[in-house]
Amino acid sequence: MSVATQPFVGTFVTDPVHSSFQFALKHMKIATYRASFGDVSARVAADEGGIRLNATIRVESISITYPAEFREHVVNGADFFDASNYPEIIFHSDDVELGDDGTLVVRGELTIKGITRPVVATGTYQLPVEDPFGGIRTAVELTATVDRRDWGMDWQAPLPGGGDALGNDVTLSVQAEFVKEV
Repeated sequence: MSVATQPFVGTFVTDPVHSSFQFALKHMKIATYRASFGDVSARVAADEGGIRLNATIRVESISITYPAEFREHVVNGADFFDASNYPEIIFHSDDVELGDDGTLVVRGELTIKGITRPVVATGTYQLPVEDPFGGIRTAVELTATVDRRDWGMDWQAPLPGGGDALGNDVTLSVQAEFVKEV
């Protein structure tokens, strides 16, 4: 990947209607379980010094609604998100690399449950365009795979035939549209 010259400047914030933030992991070794977060705010600041990306996710906004006991365990259980003590997930990066071909590498730090670990996400970006209402928009699609145990999410149950009920590798997926602040 050849590195692009800085293709845009300014501050952009997420358009929550046209963005999604998901995670997926294996369940019972046979299926992929997916969920998403609805309350995410992200900001991209781009200038001659580089690109910085910051995001905050409200754990309570997870898409799990049923059954209530399952939602409560995932959201507030100490072996999952523990939102009563850690209500937000935070991501920060000041190492964003844009390729001339539209590829994107983001190296940053992900904080869950007060534990911060490095994460590298890869994907694509779109150059800014003007929308029909006079706004300027850009977009990114990113994925990363992390081990949930690195953030103290270590719930597990052995399967009778061997193996674990819940996969440890979690795929994070972001499809975010950003609007330039005026």
